[in-house]
Amino acid sequence: MVSERARQEIIDQRFATRVTRASGSNFYYSFLFLPRAQREGIHAIYAFCRVVDDSVDSAGSALEAANRVAFWRGELAACYGGVPTHPIARSLASHLRSWPIRRQNLEEIIDGVAMDVTPRRYATFDELQGYCYRVASAVGLVCIEVFGYTRPEAREYASALGLAFQMTNILRDVRADALRGRIYLPTEETRRFGCPDEDLLAGRPTPAFVSMMRFQVERAKGLFAKAESLFPREDRSTLFAAEIMGSIYAAILEKIERRGYDVLREKVTLSKPGKLLIATRCYLRSRAPA
Repeated sequence: MVSERARQEIIDQRFATRVTRASGSNFYYSFLFLPRAQREGIHAIYAFCRVVDDSVDSAGSALEAANRVAFWRGELAACYGGVPTHPIARSLASHLRSWPIRRQNLEEIIDGVAMDVTPRRYATFDELQGYCYRVASAVGLVCIEVFGYTRPEAREYASALGLAFQMTNILRDVRADALRGRIYLPTEETRRFGCPDEDLLAGRPTPAFVSMMRFQVERAKGLFAKAESLFPREDRSTLFAAEIMGSIYAAILEKIERRGYDVLREKVTLSKPGKLLIATRCYLRSRAPA
């Protein structure tokens, strides 16, 4: 007979999985080939990150956004020493009993979301990297604890890959973010290339914008290359989901390049069949003899 606690965990897990599936995220395709226990753990983690981020994006004011961040800080604290109230936090808490997920990394994710409560500009790429670490690299560091690894450099790999992901997101979503009052591109670089904020808001892919985007894409490619150089081959069989994520985001970057860097008039996306094909190829490669 199923206990009340077990029944509630099933309900909470289903909720977290629905949130993950409904998000339409590129990450969803990297989770498909995970064993069930790991897949459910990752769904809970992703759903937690998603609802925390969405809680700020959908807030009507900075005060409301700050209050929501405070709520999720409390829920996370309860995950490690109390009784969380939100179903996604409860689902996350149940998986913390199985995976050695560091509380610090989850707190860093909330810290990153909190940086969007009052949108700010980043003067340099070094400043922007601090934001990217919190909202993306910290997510990678959480996920690999569920994927499993043996080599310590796997954590460096996850951190580097997270930075490459986030820079790709920033380049893909330049105009959508700008319309929400968030321009993540370093001001030092937009000024150097002669790209005023007004062009981003108006959706004008000027020659200066194209030059700036070419520079940004080349740097993002370098970030993917750095992550690839850190990839621990001994852990390929367990880190295939991370490889899938990397391949999907690298494909988005390539598509931005093929479209002449015009991300202002139409969002660059991959088709569902395309993402599934990438995921399947990466998974099969991870199963091939070394």
